[in-house]
Amino acid sequence: MGVAMEETRLVTTSLEGFIQQVAVACIGKGYFYYVTGRVPEGKDPRSIDRKLAERYGATLSKWSRYRRKRGGHANVRYLRHERFFVLFATDGVSPFFHHEAGLIRDCRREPFKYGGYSLSSKAGRVCVRIEREQYNVLKAVFLELALRRSPERLERMISNLPFEPYAPVRRQLLGLVRSVNAVRKAAGLAPLPYECVRMKRRIVRPFAGTDDSAEGSRGESETGETPVEVQPDLARATASRAAL
Repeated sequence: MGVAMEETRLVTTSLEGFIQQVAVACIGKGYFYYVTGRVPEGKDPRSIDRKLAERYGATLSKWSRYRRKRGGHANVRYLRHERFFVLFATDGVSPFFHHEAGLIRDCRREPFKYGGYSLSSKAGRVCVRIEREQYNVLKAVFLELALRRSPERLERMISNLPFEPYAPVRRQLLGLVRSVNAVRKAAGLAPLPYECVRMKRRIVRPFAGTDDSAEGSRGESETGETPVEVQPDLARATASRAAL
């Protein structure tokens, strides 16, 4: 039963839950080494889940992982969102470092990127940001719209951006508002209020069929509006909102 319970913690049901698990349960717990992959079309993702989880012991209980760590062995975590998956590992001895040699990256040197986010470990702290290229696209789109949309429309668009406001994300979005306001000020228009940036992160339950109070539950939209759907092309996602 313990293994079955651990297997339910392999597949996340949302992007928010996936990023939350990577930040809190992986990078935040010293799982710095990672390898990413994608389940090929036509293959059952569950077979990949089982294969990789069993190969690297990703379904071990918390106490088994603790004993392995004390014995100098690395622990491995496996997470999947849709068809994208990642293996994270701690320092230590593990077949992971042999089988995945040449593919392994260290988030302390090369951030983990997915869904428009960039996650890394800096000075022992987890840093969750909007990925640089995505942010530059986002900024360019809003600067283009700064004089073409009403302040109310711009506020709604910023409030509905599909990024949870981790501290670095908040700083990026506040910087975005400052840039938009600079353009509007030069044109003699009223600035946007900084309150349009959501300050509180929603804690979600990342896995289906679990009731882990430590993970919290999905919060409702704090803006009262339908959240923007996350898409690979942020420019297209933002532009679609601008057209509404």
